[in-house]
Amino acid sequence: MSVIHDLGYRHYDGPRAGSRAVARALYVDSLKSAFGLGRTPKAKIMPTFLLVAMVLPPVIIAIVISTANLDHLPGNYTDYIVKTQALTGLFVAAAAPASVSRDLRFRVVALYFSRPLRRIEYVTAKYAALTSAAFLLMAIPLVVMYVGALLAKLPVHQETPNFLRSLAGAAVTAVLVAGVALVIAAMTPRRGVGVAAIIVTLTVLSGVSGVITGTATDHGKASTAAYGSLVNPFFLAHGIQHSLFGGPYTFDYPPPGATGGAIFTLVGVAIAGGCYLVMLARYRRVTI
Repeated sequence: MSVIHDLGYRHYDGPRAGSRAVARALYVDSLKSAFGLGRTPKAKIMPTFLLVAMVLPPVIIAIVISTANLDHLPGNYTDYIVKTQALTGLFVAAAAPASVSRDLRFRVVALYFSRPLRRIEYVTAKYAALTSAAFLLMAIPLVVMYVGALLAKLPVHQETPNFLRSLAGAAVTAVLVAGVALVIAAMTPRRGVGVAAIIVTLTVLSGVSGVITGTATDHGKASTAAYGSLVNPFFLAHGIQHSLFGGPYTFDYPPPGATGGAIFTLVGVAIAGGCYLVMLARYRRVTI
């Protein structure tokens, strides 16, 4: 004879957060994951090493200007972003596949899309998370450098505009580099392949940029040499920052005038928008 037991289960009748809350939680989790938070100790090694490598030189610079009583920073804020592009490239190369390739490999994406989360919200959350992580990686050492300059009693009216310009440049750089890295990582479920492909792509783009600039310089075409920076996302972001926000330019050939600045800006917008659209197209093909 069967017996019916009342276990006391009840349906949930409270408020439901909806897809925006899911996207917000995905963004926070992906941002933390980029720095190894909430993951295994092994996963924390690379982001911790890169963050320390980014922050250590500004700490040394802050100590030097304080003890030597210098009246200016050795270098500038925007120059630091360009010179540490290899570290930023390694960071996004490690973080992008960990963010999206694993979801594809273990078929987690299908579980996401079986809930209220839409594909556009998934792509937006992942793009925003990696952009934020890359921005933090570049912004933290800039903040350290700025605080060190103020503690050394360098003129606030001189340091603040340059610092703010560098933050804007870091934001532009983060958007471009994160977009390129995510597009590559989303094309393969294998994390190792994604890491290698991103590193190779960024290295090749840097080399091509140098070849274009060098060839144009050798032929005496200075205006053309500046456009070699369009190929490298780091140099492109630096050119956009210089054109829109001013400040020093690291290389010999800045974007030529207002026309050059407009071209750099339009190319940057096209790359960021194109990466976002490619990501959307990629995840529209993922079935539940």
